[in-house]
Amino acid sequence: ARSFADIGDIVRGKDLYLGKKKKQNGKETERDQLENKLKEIFENIKKENNSKLKSLTDDQIREYWWALNRRDVWKAITCDAPHDSKYFRQTCGGDNKKTTIRTPNQCRCTKTSDGKPDDQVPTYFDYVPQYLRWFEEWAEDL
Repeated sequence: ARSFADIGDIVRGKDLYLGKKKKQNGKETERDQLENKLKEIFENIKKENNSKLKSLTDDQIREYWWALNRRDVWKAITCDAPHDSKYFRQTCGGDNKKTTIRTPNQCRCTKTSDGKPDDQVPTYFDYVPQYLRWFEEWAEDL
């Protein structure tokens, strides 16, 4: 879930980790290269969908793209997970803690009608501010 959330931060332009700050031999840092490539990608998305997206800022387009595609990113991250892999928190199947269960299959919730892995992302960890995720991660190391 942390990698998923980190990818979300990078895509949405909210990543706090800036990487190496020094440019070597006058070249862009890897972080600068990534950010420039993402800007180019989102500018192309805006151009291709000008009638729908022209009133949105670049940051809004990035948020919009992530909201539409986070499910596919989760599936890509978990596609090779063993079938008995479970997400570490109970997030599926209920409205309260008494009825929720851990993800039973490939870190995905199952559909009740056919039992196949659902494409629902079992977390909103990607919307938790990065610094709070870091605090939680660092606290686990204590």
